[in-house]
Amino acid sequence: MGLHIIGTSHIAAQSVREIEKAIEYEKPDIICVELDIQRASALFDEQKTKISIAQILQIGVKGYVFAKVGQYVQQKLGNTVGIAPGADMKTALEIARQKKIDVAFIDQPIQVTLKHFSKSLTWKEKMRFVIDFFKGIFAPKKQMKRLGMQEFDLRKVPQDKLILTMIEQVKERYPSVYKVLVEDRNKYMVKKIVVLLRKYPEKKLLAVVGAGHVSGMNELLLKVDVLK
Repeated sequence: MGLHIIGTSHIAAQSVREIEKAIEYEKPDIICVELDIQRASALFDEQKTKISIAQILQIGVKGYVFAKVGQYVQQKLGNTVGIAPGADMKTALEIARQKKIDVAFIDQPIQVTLKHFSKSLTWKEKMRFVIDFFKGIFAPKKQMKRLGMQEFDLRKVPQDKLILTMIEQVKERYPSVYKVLVEDRNKYMVKKIVVLLRKYPEKKLLAVVGAGHVSGMNELLLKVDVLK
């Protein structure tokens, strides 16, 4: 299988360096990124597009609020380490452009993901989300310890063991969120990759995805005979 998957953190300087090294070493024919076209364009758009009420209603209020909270948290964390959120994906795209490497956007469209999120989130999960959010603001050290993340370094990609712990926490505490944001997207991205592998069996693919997706995607890929 001509595929190599690299797991990144969207605000870690280490991710940027590892992407640069992976592209140099692997010399891929196609770089697959955990983005859809809309999110990829937004990375290079300095003027942020305002979202209309109609668009909010289309994706669902819960999905919109979640996206804004996630954006706020990532921006705050990014400011802490001096890295703009999405620097990993932006680096992959910039190098691909410089080296004239083909790019494939393999993630599910963000509107679809947020719409599914709005429909799936339960009241219990909403309450837990609010509680965890405020615990993270007012008692961050205690919250990090509860999640087994007391030694978490934002500048680095988390170790596999920590990633699996975090994924299990989300799966247990927010099953609907896990299904929409992790499981369903893993399946979507693997399907896109398999299509590329079957269409271009002679080409080498490098997939750049968030570290939390790597284990699940590898499990799915092991079940697929891409040469069929």
